[in-house]
Amino acid sequence: MNRKTISTRDDVTLLVHEFYKKVRVDTLLGPIFNDAITDWDTHLDHLVTFWETSLFIGKKLKNKYEGNPLEAHVKVDKTYNHTITELHFGVWLNLWYATIDQYFEGEIADNAKRRARKMGTFMYLKIFEARQNNKP
Repeated sequence: MNRKTISTRDDVTLLVHEFYKKVRVDTLLGPIFNDAITDWDTHLDHLVTFWETSLFIGKKLKNKYEGNPLEAHVKVDKTYNHTITELHFGVWLNLWYATIDQYFEGEIADNAKRRARKMGTFMYLKIFEARQNNKP
């Protein structure tokens, strides 16, 4: 398959949908995501909007992401008895990179990798911080 630049919502949709196909069957991540997400269509649309907003900063978009992903991830970690580790984020990031490399190239693809790496690091640190703040 020829790789292309990420330039439209359709491109972001392809990326997000193909990525979560991998996540859902992954032996480490799949059980968590498949348990936590009950409406995949709505969730995927929400994630497409998140990534579109993140990757096309300054571009006039039909939809802008609104939400608090940190709150959702802290809740999932609590549901799983605080067992989410850096390994989960590493697998997530490797699947993200593999999906990008499978379909896309260029500056926005590279930016999607950087943003995911920063976001994963931030999320994990904030989850760890939330654990410390919720100790009795």
